Amino acid sequence: MLQTTTHLFSRSTSRVSFLLHSLGMTLLLLVVGIIVINPLAAHAAVWSSSDKWATYTSNGYTVSNDVWGSGAGPQSIWANSGSNWGVWANHPNTGGVKSYPHSGVTIGKNINSLNSVSSSFNVTVPGSGAYETAYDIWANGYSYEIMLWMNKTGPIGPIGSYQTNASVGNYNWNVYKGSNGSNAVFSFLDTGSTRSGTVNILAVLKWIESKGWYGNVSLNQVQFGFEITSSSGGMNFTSNSYQVSHS
Repeated sequence: MLQTTTHLFSRSTSRVSFLLHSLGMTLLLLVVGIIVINPLAAHAAVWSSSDKWATYTSNGYTVSNDVWGSGAGPQSIWANSGSNWGVWANHPNTGGVKSYPHSGVTIGKNINSLNSVSSSFNVTVPGSGAYETAYDIWANGYSYEIMLWMNKTGPIGPIGSYQTNASVGNYNWNVYKGSNGSNAVFSFLDTGSTRSGTVNILAVLKWIESKGWYGNVSLNQVQFGFEITSSSGGMNFTSNSYQVSHS
């Protein structure tokens, strides 16, 4: 009888040990599974939205989804800061700008009272679709729009007619001048096409003044982002870094 009891106790102890070991392995596999299945969970953005007019403000920068064009598809935006942000956009292969997701900084000073305005950027963009990576700079409220196209992909072009070629603000540009019906538009297309660099914005603004196209205008906002015409199937556009400094 004693031998039987001891044998049963031994079997019970072994069974409990096996169950505990199995439970531990199950929990371990569950935790590992969560990490493997959702590797981005630990890297989620500080803010995100699918609202077409969504905005996020951080340290003087305002990030905007800005899906303003007709016939647009879905677009979602995320941000870790005003410098590091991006969008996933799925706009159809039709004409017309669908959106301009961007990050903007307000300056609010006349250009002749400024000593410097410069901006650095670094982006990751798709190799297909139709879009440009561009600064959109506003002066005298919304009377003057200055666009600096740093790179472009697909069959798109600027408003207005070609004026000249100019080397100013650290880049060589093809310069266009026109109107969108609401305001004057000056477009500077980088002849080299770049995804990172530093632009002397004030030098560009004063070059326009030297041409007599406007006077000592007030620099309202410096925006930087992606003007997207099409991104069928869904494409990612990322601002790895972006900064504006002025004095």
